[in-house]
Amino acid sequence: MKIGANEIKPGVVLQLEGKLLVVLKRDTVQPGKGGAFAAVELRDLKTGTKTIERFRTSETVERAHLDEVEMQFLFMEGDNATFMDQESYEQHQIPRELIGDPADFLKDGMVVTVKLFEGTPLSCDLPQTVTMELVEADPVVKGQTASSSYKPGKLENGRRILVPPHLEQGTRIVVNTADGTYLERAKD
Repeated sequence: MKIGANEIKPGVVLQLEGKLLVVLKRDTVQPGKGGAFAAVELRDLKTGTKTIERFRTSETVERAHLDEVEMQFLFMEGDNATFMDQESYEQHQIPRELIGDPADFLKDGMVVTVKLFEGTPLSCDLPQTVTMELVEADPVVKGQTASSSYKPGKLENGRRILVPPHLEQGTRIVVNTADGTYLERAKD
């Protein structure tokens, strides 16, 4: 499917020169002379290399057709995450590097959206937030104000995170899966 260069946005997968490229960032540049163009930062889904392409706003590009399937996370084996299709019960493995840092937040039984291109899994989208337990938290430093500083903590998955000073070990918190930041205390 062809789309105009002005319709390109982050998350869209393009087919260029036989490669599948995901759009990471897009900026419209209007130079003093000449026509406007879109500067697009892309990542190759197979190799992981990043490139920047420029498209005139009048150009069209080929958008890859991806199937989105709800799958359940089963387990991690080495550097591969195994997911099961909820309808066909077929299992798919996705390399951890394609999932990126959010792979730290995968939990047994978690339902994610897996993007497939011609039956091959390319990436997966986790829920925006996940609730985890704080298993380690430094003690509060006297005189430290709650609004201006955070202290280091460790989640049940082993990931380090910065949390407000009033939180203690054993507290359940809500974490943003995209960047691994603390959002709020969980309402249990």
